[in-house]
Amino acid sequence: MRRTVLLVAVLALAASACSVDFGTSAESGADATTLRSSSAPIPTSREPVAAVVDRVLPSVVSVTTDVFRSDFTEGQGVGTGFVVAEGVVVTNCHVIEGASKITVSTSDERPERFDARVIGGDCENDLAVLEIDAPDVPTVALAESSEIRLGQRVVALGYALGLEGGPTVTTGIVSSLSRTIQAEDPGCPATACPDGVRTYPSVIQTDAAINPGNSGGPLVDMEGRVVGINSAGNDGAENIGFAIPIDRAKPVIDEAISEPLAAAAYLGVTTRDITPEVAFELDLPVEDGVVVLGTTSDGPADEAGIGQGDVIRSIGGSAISSSDSLQEALAGFDPGDTVDVEVVGDGGDARTVTVTLGTRPLPVDDLP
Repeated sequence: MRRTVLLVAVLALAASACSVDFGTSAESGADATTLRSSSAPIPTSREPVAAVVDRVLPSVVSVTTDVFRSDFTEGQGVGTGFVVAEGVVVTNCHVIEGASKITVSTSDERPERFDARVIGGDCENDLAVLEIDAPDVPTVALAESSEIRLGQRVVALGYALGLEGGPTVTTGIVSSLSRTIQAEDPGCPATACPDGVRTYPSVIQTDAAINPGNSGGPLVDMEGRVVGINSAGNDGAENIGFAIPIDRAKPVIDEAISEPLAAAAYLGVTTRDITPEVAFELDLPVEDGVVVLGTTSDGPADEAGIGQGDVIRSIGGSAISSSDSLQEALAGFDPGDTVDVEVVGDGGDARTVTVTLGTRPLPVDDLP
């Protein structure tokens, strides 16, 4: 859970989107009584928020990540995204930090699931753009966030708290047009987050509160157009959430679509260099290669039978002496290539495993 500091007041923020239901605007006295007491369905025209949800929800997706923890076990993160073009999903950079696997799921009652990879982004502004092979998922329209007004109604959608049963919808108003906040983000690259603190300049404040799991989801106007990207919520005060203005994201989205980052081959392992000390500590049968500390679930190595404790000595005929040399060797292949990997197991038995390489979910280098 992130802690966030406002410029004027110090507040604790959760660095993922929040959602506390604010409700719709009040009806006039007689009409409100009729609506509350009537058992008949309320026409969509009388429920503007429901109409917005009907329009936007098919474009909202869940973004889940598999992440290797510092103890080399695998955990999972949950966030939100939205589809802006065919197969193009926008989310927060902090949602996909450190991911060994990214999965995007639709908001359907029976969700479709797709493997995703990063094709662009700007981590300094907490933006990431993903690609999925899903041409039929609807897209959502983008507004001009420069035209939003203080006090106008907005709706936030996202997978708050990772709760089962689909996304959460909250509604409120634009509370401020320009706030600067800070949030702890220890996983963020130092170039984007000095001292592990991320700064969000000139963000939209809303009382359509934002809960962990909402991060990366859309904040939309009453015409169903995205005005902001939910990014930070407050756990120390009520009805305070923040969203990145969509105008700031548009150039990043356009660049990712026109010049996507190249796909890189992926083995799906976390490794450690072998030194005499490591060989002794782990009781390894060899003193060269790299030892596998963990594999991505259902990843290329896992599917081929490579597991924790195995030592990789060569790939595609290239000797492996370090984790860096493993990455260099993989750079000579493309996703989908089939390669032979020489492995030594715990008991010292050598074997050659044929692996079909996957697509790396994150770019080889940190996002700019």
